[in-house]
Amino acid sequence: MRRCCIIYNQPGAGALADELDVLDQVSHIEKHLIDIGITVFRKGITDRFMDEIAVLAAEKYDFIYNLVESINNKGELNYFVPALLNMYSIPYSGNPLEAMFLTSNKTLASKAMKDAGINNPSSYFPSQSHLLKQGRKYIVKPIWEDGSLGITEESVFEWNSGSEGKLKGLDDSHWFIEDFVDGREFNMSVLAGRDGPEVMPPAEIVFVNYGADKPRIVDFKAKWEMDSFEYINTVREFPGNNLDKRLEKNLKEAALACWKLFGLKGYARVDARTDRNDNVFVIEINANPCISPDGGFVAATKEAGYPFTEVIQRIISDLNR
Repeated sequence: MRRCCIIYNQPGAGALADELDVLDQVSHIEKHLIDIGITVFRKGITDRFMDEIAVLAAEKYDFIYNLVESINNKGELNYFVPALLNMYSIPYSGNPLEAMFLTSNKTLASKAMKDAGINNPSSYFPSQSHLLKQGRKYIVKPIWEDGSLGITEESVFEWNSGSEGKLKGLDDSHWFIEDFVDGREFNMSVLAGRDGPEVMPPAEIVFVNYGADKPRIVDFKAKWEMDSFEYINTVREFPGNNLDKRLEKNLKEAALACWKLFGLKGYARVDARTDRNDNVFVIEINANPCISPDGGFVAATKEAGYPFTEVIQRIISDLNR
């Protein structure tokens, strides 16, 4: 019987919902790996990750299911884990080192997409604020973090005289500014398959009861604070046949182009926004998307009609070796 160890970022004391969510993912993956006849172990990864991965190498599992999203809640460290798994020649699920590094760094990802002709918003470092245009809307984001960490409704702003204070204290190593695409938002989940990657039905994020002055974004509250207005009124929908066919085609093509460009494997989610003319702008590639039962990726595979055991089998059939 094959042996697998699920590794994940061990939540620290006082961890918030975005960190604790990984434990739901672990339980979900564990159940379905057992269902397909695999013996499963668990290992939380901490800031002692070099020693912890060395122990995994000695224990000689058939493969590792990698759910490490951060180290000590720092997303910029997540690629160290696949690097060590590579070093010890341990097969592992999900995306490889290069993809994890490039997509975790949103400014590198943005440049790579532009160079490849994949449409995405223009971006700037805080030190380049002189390039921002008066009266134009922007959004400021952390370079390395995911799960909307560091994003609030105040992250969206109009650049005018006196806006400089918005960027005070933000360094180029950890923050960037992006043109704000004031339109619809879509998630495209992509799953590996025998005949290549398959894009699941696109999900639209619908902002219900949002006033004209409230930015339509998935900020930290919308993603994690269950009692907040943002969480309650930010709804995932699958438009299905109601989605314009040309737009659906463009969304799926953008997701597949990102898969190919970054060498993605197993599974991923590509997020995009569209403007009033239905032009598609990729805003993020999630190389290690949430795979909990109530997450967007699992919802998309259900919409496509796939049981989760098949999803798991397809992911572990595309291991990094």
